[in-house]
Amino acid sequence: MTLKTLLMGAVATSAFATVGTFALADGHKGERGRDGNVRVIYWQAPSTLNPFLSGGTKEVESSNMVIEPLARFNEKGDIVPWLVDEIPTTDNGGVSADLTTITWKLSDGLLWSDGTAVTSADAKFTYEYCTHPDGGCAQATKFVGVTSVDTPDDQTIVVTFDKPTPNPYLPFVGAESPIIQKAQFEDCIGAKAPECTDENFGPIGTGPFVVTEFRPNDVITLVANPNYREEGKPAFASMTFKGGGSAEDSGRAVMETGEFDYAWNLQLAPDVIAKMAEGGKGTPVAGFGPLVERIMLNQTNPSPDLPEGERSTAKHPHPFLKDPAVYKAMSLAIDRPLLVEVGYGAAGKVTCNWIPAPDVFNSTTFSCDEQDIAGANAMLDAAGIVDTDGDGIREKDGVPLSILYQTSTNAVRQDFQALIKDWWRQIGIETELRNINASVFFGGDPSSPDTFQKFYADVEMYANTFSGTDPQAYLGNGLCDKAPRPDSQWQGENISRVCFDGYDELHAKLASTAGIAERAEIGKQLNDMMVENGGMIPLVNRGTIAAHANSLGGVKLNPWDSSIWNVADWYRIK
Repeated sequence: MTLKTLLMGAVATSAFATVGTFALADGHKGERGRDGNVRVIYWQAPSTLNPFLSGGTKEVESSNMVIEPLARFNEKGDIVPWLVDEIPTTDNGGVSADLTTITWKLSDGLLWSDGTAVTSADAKFTYEYCTHPDGGCAQATKFVGVTSVDTPDDQTIVVTFDKPTPNPYLPFVGAESPIIQKAQFEDCIGAKAPECTDENFGPIGTGPFVVTEFRPNDVITLVANPNYREEGKPAFASMTFKGGGSAEDSGRAVMETGEFDYAWNLQLAPDVIAKMAEGGKGTPVAGFGPLVERIMLNQTNPSPDLPEGERSTAKHPHPFLKDPAVYKAMSLAIDRPLLVEVGYGAAGKVTCNWIPAPDVFNSTTFSCDEQDIAGANAMLDAAGIVDTDGDGIREKDGVPLSILYQTSTNAVRQDFQALIKDWWRQIGIETELRNINASVFFGGDPSSPDTFQKFYADVEMYANTFSGTDPQAYLGNGLCDKAPRPDSQWQGENISRVCFDGYDELHAKLASTAGIAERAEIGKQLNDMMVENGGMIPLVNRGTIAAHANSLGGVKLNPWDSSIWNVADWYRIK
């Protein structure tokens, strides 16, 4: 089976659902900048425009209007060329017969927004930037297994892997793995990366827009890139990208008041969205992909009594969350169908899995459709985790089952917190709730105690996803060495700090296995290992929901990449 056939086999399982209608580009042509200003609102405000310094979706998506990958995934999950003319495969010679190299050819005439030429040296530098041992790259799993990036000439990029790699479409592919300009960032490598404010707030890119002002956790102003590679694009001369507020404010600003043209991630109850749509100014849209709302379980001790630099690190294991009786009882006590009903309606599905999509990767090992409070209590009793002093809180080895449960500030998430707190109270677990401004929680600032990466809590709830239809890099988030640490600037994708026997070896097997059926089987095993061993408690497979103004054309919501992946194609309907 060729890589092309393998890839298409995975793509065939993509799911895409809509709520409302799409305004599609239909040959709409004209001069660049003809349609004035477009207004975008994200209720989670970006804190940087460097996605290598934050794993937050808001940073990845906002930066992708400026800096771009070699290839990405369209709204159906198909891989498509972006800064190249052709996707390398074994059939066209771009992937070596032994599957150890992939060779990309940059399109002719590519320019950075400053007018200088894009070359293969920029890709090589991006690899070196993200893999620098003194840095903390939030997207390091994209380069797992890469031994070198070579540049035979200015347009040729050769990525070499340490072994046969059936899925070589991780480095420089998708929203999380863009190319940055060497000339701009070459003095910002390693430990210096977070210090380069000008560069991180205003990257020079190949995308349709150029940053003119970046106010962290607030507003980004952008103008059309005069050197953008496609004539007549973008249609908009400028963009106002507003961050902050709430999901409800964002939805209302598009569908009721018409102040904005596009609102991202409308994490709202379905009746609220339906009511907003009655305003007549905008349309909600949705697409299902692998986005999962989950509770992450800290495998390390976040106690503030520990010295700074040792909290939430492997040096101190968690006193009770590593016990299967505890985390399985916590999961059993949750009424997932009610969470779906309360939070998402038709835009949500119960899931027991970390990887619910594509279907071929969706494990059937677990069942979690029914809440069982009595069963959860019996499980804890059988493990000897009981309330010895009559205060209603169970203890394990003398330590009360008292947890801090944090998440971002959002109406649906606070509803979930309140319900889950009560269910856990019914099984003898005391829960303190905390919500943090989303711009801070997902911001990635290594000096902040409130980021989801630093994880100064026992459990935390959020959702994220992966680009494309193959979860190999995403499953790499469970690798032992990807846990955020002080020496990685608190960056890293292994948020729960898990380190399971056999996981790293099984992931390495996935990286060297061809054939979608075989890859899917290994992927399911990795999923099961994460869930079975207490890395997380999956809750809801969420549809990606947004809203666009009825006057905004060209929107194609994308659950497999950045949701605003084709912003260059947007235009104003006259």
